[in-house]
Amino acid sequence: MNTITAAITAVGAYVPDFVLTNKALETMVDTNDEWITSRTGIKERRILKDEDKGTSFLAVKAAQDLLAKANIDPLEIDLLIMATATPDMPVAATGVYVATQIGATNAFAYDLQAACSSFLFGMSTAAAYIESGRYKKVLLIGADKMSSIVDYTDRSTCIIFGDGAGAVLFEPNYEGLGLQDEYLRSDGIGRDFLKIDAGGSLNPTTLQTVKDNKHNIIQDGKTVFKYAVTNMADSSELILKRNNLTNEDVDWLVPHQANKRIIDATANRMNLEDSKVLMNIEKYGNTTSATLPLVLSDFEHLFKKGDVIILAAFGGGFTWGSIYLKWAYDKK
Repeated sequence: MNTITAAITAVGAYVPDFVLTNKALETMVDTNDEWITSRTGIKERRILKDEDKGTSFLAVKAAQDLLAKANIDPLEIDLLIMATATPDMPVAATGVYVATQIGATNAFAYDLQAACSSFLFGMSTAAAYIESGRYKKVLLIGADKMSSIVDYTDRSTCIIFGDGAGAVLFEPNYEGLGLQDEYLRSDGIGRDFLKIDAGGSLNPTTLQTVKDNKHNIIQDGKTVFKYAVTNMADSSELILKRNNLTNEDVDWLVPHQANKRIIDATANRMNLEDSKVLMNIEKYGNTTSATLPLVLSDFEHLFKKGDVIILAAFGGGFTWGSIYLKWAYDKK
């Protein structure tokens, strides 16, 4: 029997219509366009303004985009994995609701949370299900409504995050394409540097936690930046060495879109030319679980069957890693 590998066979994406520009942020906090651009590479981000819509709305839209483009019956989906740091609610998995909403009623579904590494870790999980031979179609969605946990008076976070969703379909491949190798890591030292203080079992919601603004994301920017630069670059370099790949072998780097300086450091460590480094951070900011699939969607037209792609991410916790993927199709 031929070896089964897990390949991405379709992608989809969705971002809200409302654009929050750097100029608009100048009227909200003490910042300016030049400062934001030079330090992050972000020019604008998309925001889901509807108060009655959550992350599931974004995820459903991205999934529907994928299903329509690939002409796939949602009843064929075996499993839906929802990578998100902002589920609709703490209990009742968002992925379960999304599966029902898109008509994937033959699938089982669940949520996966590893902060900004959620989608990368989800790729590993989806691939394992495919490689087991038990499932044929696994839909992995990365979606976050970061505006729901951002304090728009906090300059250190409100300039960074945006809302969005992306989706990929994993299917069996018998040509040796798809996911080739992974290097995934985590370290609980990061627990204090990027977090939401209240709302969990350690510090449940009270009137006081709401009054004290303990339900929005906070970060120690300098510490997070230092760890992100080191670990994203290290893991990407390691995945190349472990697979005897050189910078010439790599066709594309798909990095988590958190900060252009982190992306540049990773590319420099890999000795990659700028044309191979894919970025859309200027348009969307950091959409957390959605950054990697949004890049895949935006640049799908460039990918050729057999292209070597390195994906890398870093997230709160800390969580990080890299995946070596061979692209499985030419866009029609």
